[in-house]
Amino acid sequence: MSQTGFSSSFDIPADDELIARALQDASIPTLMMSMIHMSGDASLLEGAIRPAGAYINEYQGYMSEEDKATVRAQALQVIKTFRDGGCQLPPPPGRDTIHRMMNFFVAQEVPEEYLPMMLEEMELDGRDQRSDNWGSEVPQQHREQHKVLVIGGGMSGVLAAVRLQEAGLPFVVIEKNSSVGGTWFENRYPGARVDVSNHLYCYSFEPAHHWTQYFAQQPELRKYFEDVVSNHQLQDRFRLNTEVTRAVYDEDTNLWTVDTLDTSGNSETHVVNSVISAVGQLNRPKLPDVPGVEEFQGQWCHSADWDTDMDYHGKRVIVVGAGASAFQIVPTIAADVAQLTVFQRVAPWMFENPIYHEKVPEGKKWCLEHLPFYTRWFRFLLFWCACDGAYDTVVVDPEWPHQERSVNEMNDFVYQMFSDYIRGQVSDNEELLLKVLPDYPPMGRRTLQDNGSWLGALQRDNVTLEAQGISEVTTEGVIANNGEFFPADIIIYATGFKTDQFLWPMEIRGRGGQLLSETWSEEPSAYLGITVNGFPNFYCMFGPGTNLAFGGSLVFNGECQMRYTMECIKLLLQSGDKALECTEEAHQDYQRRFRQQHAKLIWEHPKVHSYYQNKQGHVTLLWPWKIIDMWRWTKQVDPGDYKLI
Repeated sequence: MSQTGFSSSFDIPADDELIARALQDASIPTLMMSMIHMSGDASLLEGAIRPAGAYINEYQGYMSEEDKATVRAQALQVIKTFRDGGCQLPPPPGRDTIHRMMNFFVAQEVPEEYLPMMLEEMELDGRDQRSDNWGSEVPQQHREQHKVLVIGGGMSGVLAAVRLQEAGLPFVVIEKNSSVGGTWFENRYPGARVDVSNHLYCYSFEPAHHWTQYFAQQPELRKYFEDVVSNHQLQDRFRLNTEVTRAVYDEDTNLWTVDTLDTSGNSETHVVNSVISAVGQLNRPKLPDVPGVEEFQGQWCHSADWDTDMDYHGKRVIVVGAGASAFQIVPTIAADVAQLTVFQRVAPWMFENPIYHEKVPEGKKWCLEHLPFYTRWFRFLLFWCACDGAYDTVVVDPEWPHQERSVNEMNDFVYQMFSDYIRGQVSDNEELLLKVLPDYPPMGRRTLQDNGSWLGALQRDNVTLEAQGISEVTTEGVIANNGEFFPADIIIYATGFKTDQFLWPMEIRGRGGQLLSETWSEEPSAYLGITVNGFPNFYCMFGPGTNLAFGGSLVFNGECQMRYTMECIKLLLQSGDKALECTEEAHQDYQRRFRQQHAKLIWEHPKVHSYYQNKQGHVTLLWPWKIIDMWRWTKQVDPGDYKLI
């Protein structure tokens, strides 16, 4: 399944026609980078043929068809020479050449400060720098005696299992579902797919060339995480169909006592040194707070708890919500239902992604699998375009005169671009345009990717968009806010998650018996989103303030957070002490800076209201700094931020 891109052996077939056909589907800028590795000749970087730019979901660098054809012909000769010479790689490009290749590849200057992060992410030297590098620094006996319990077997939990196994620490992962995958196990609704390109939404140490679509659907994503568990022989480390009910820290022993309960009613108690919470932020479905939800006599479900026995064909269906899940459900079922009514309280901003539902061509999959370092450079292209380039669009300019629609000049450009895209699809339907054109600055809420399917579905004769919420559910349907009754056979609630209840419904008690849910109350916080004062040897992955809303990938975030967690455990084991706790000063200073930074950003703008915010309007879920800041701050642990017990 995986291809690291730095294998010492390559399997390039003798069929020249097969290679030529595959190159028709290649990302030409990516192909050019692979050619330099195969030939050792960097003169391509000085030639007239070069990418003209880089943009998210655009993989050809805006190159002309003539230039692409020229490169394919050159590449065929380079590949044949490399193959016929025994697939022996020449000496690798030096750091300066790699930097020049990056600049050439994305047609812009990659700042020097980003180079270490990108080199680490690409692993061109064959080293997984985020893996266990402790060596003899941590005695094996200390490792074997430090037991860890991981809560959750989704993306973060599987990642934690891989890293803990590499470090030689005894551990167990508690997962409430019958398999791993987390959100990709639970969200089985029609049309469920990822909105980060799959060749980036996968672990850096386990890239994959097998993806059938650029933005894979749920079954394929679930299988990826199951395969990672299998590939690393981790199956026996997971306790499935089991939930953590309670975790209590004992100050006398400096150990955590964790109680679990499985679906058969069997309870178990685990005594461990460290606890890693990998439960995420979007895992407990939230139903609308209106009367009558349980009274409906037809079929109903939440999008994250899909009823697989529900047959919506030929039925009157109501979808409550118009966010990310509804954005995928509605176009998928619209043609098969008799009548579909969508209730939308807030219109989502969307941007064009013409390949959102496209399959990955077989030739491109061949290149990813066979050409040296092609996978790594393609990942770089995706990462760079989704990195920090959009950050300036979310910084509020207090002097900007058009605050009702945008927050700065760059954000206004985005407003115009997104608005034009929406208008272009509904230009002849003024009534619908008024409903679907958002009235808040773009990027302020979750921005959705679109290939025309959403607005196309809303313009079907059997689909109605109601720009309002619901006030009540009856036995036969719903009552809208305006008092109108809408009958239904099926109701689908695409109404999000209980994002204000971190780690709910678990009882987590730290020093002095303090309850984490009370400590956090309505404003959960953790130092770097990972450690919490008062809760020694307790670590969060995808914790408070670590979600993303302007780019990047949560997989990258997870790898940064897990490396930091492992560095914390390393510091503890080297010290010979029993517990490590974030200091109150470090935690409070971080939270102060967190609040100050968010006050400057779009997500707390007066025109923006979202699930990112608490009741006071403070954002508690999102990372407010650049992606490079997360990488830099989680690379090593500052011992001054912690006290050893």
